[in-house]
Amino acid sequence: MGLLTAAVLTSPVRLQANAMPDPPIEQVPDVHEDESKIVVRKGNFVIVPIPLSNPTLGSGLVVAGAYFYAQTPEQKKVQPASVTAAAGMYTSNESYAYGIVQQNYWAEDKWRFSGFLGHVDLKLDLLAPGPMGGGDVDWLISGNFLQAKILRRMVNDWYFGIQGRYFDNQQKFQTNFSGADFGFDVDLQTLGIGLNIEYDTRDVPANPYNGRRFEMGALFNDDSLGSDDTYQGYDARFRAYHEVAEKVVLAWEVRGCYKSGQVPLWDSCKVNLRGFPITEYMSKTSASAQVEGRWRPFKRFGFVAFLGGGLSDRNYTDLRDDNLIPSYGIGARWMVMQAQRINMRLDYARSDNQDAWYLAVSEAF
Repeated sequence: MGLLTAAVLTSPVRLQANAMPDPPIEQVPDVHEDESKIVVRKGNFVIVPIPLSNPTLGSGLVVAGAYFYAQTPEQKKVQPASVTAAAGMYTSNESYAYGIVQQNYWAEDKWRFSGFLGHVDLKLDLLAPGPMGGGDVDWLISGNFLQAKILRRMVNDWYFGIQGRYFDNQQKFQTNFSGADFGFDVDLQTLGIGLNIEYDTRDVPANPYNGRRFEMGALFNDDSLGSDDTYQGYDARFRAYHEVAEKVVLAWEVRGCYKSGQVPLWDSCKVNLRGFPITEYMSKTSASAQVEGRWRPFKRFGFVAFLGGGLSDRNYTDLRDDNLIPSYGIGARWMVMQAQRINMRLDYARSDNQDAWYLAVSEAF
């Protein structure tokens, strides 16, 4: 799930508003020198309001503030600015979240640290268990969240590091759930440590026109560490961006997820595509791919078209669907921060018999 840091100046740092608390933390864009009218700034401190709308959380607003630490001219050439950021979110389905992000860069970007501390209180819809899948039921989840990651550049643009994550939550279901594959406990504490490999050659992380991004991570949760459930998670994601013509970018990504053991429902694998709530497909194994054409005929205004598909193993209701999950649609873009190429996006997406609208600041991938 993600959530808060979609807030935090919406860019690669996203706990994306897909609403499950396992945020990948990347990089808050340095917007304190950007001349956008939506940014309130005083020196190295900025405040940004961010509207959002998606089928998982409904419509709402994120307000984010960040302090960018001063750099020398030499430091600006070789590494991003370190930053402390905070954000809060509230949506129309009465979900809310707030948190703090810390990001530091040292030794000409040889070392990177990212940390996130926050609280989430979510009201989500789940597919009811049963032979026919039933209708939607309420899933209430509330808890405190801590994640940290430190990376060291080893060869060229390759980074290797370790990560740790802690989540202490309470959850309630409108109906009874049970099963050997997923954790449905009312009170659940997870604590895990793991490894990360990352590669990044994107020209501008918030909205690349060229470059590649590869991420692979493993996280091990174990009762010997203090986790209530013992399970393992493995994730991989590759994104590529090609400026195939003037003002035309072709972007594509592939991603996969595998979990083993007694996996908490919130930490299950999801199909991260548009056109349906993120809670629609939650299982122990998932894979997806999507491609998006981005055309900017005007200085600030542009259009996109996207197409993708995903696969999900037997989900938490014990239903299995090996059919391809489609995702396709169109969208419009308005560039609100030119220095970082940060766009406001409005997307309309379809999947099977469903459709959905998305409003956010930042690209989908």
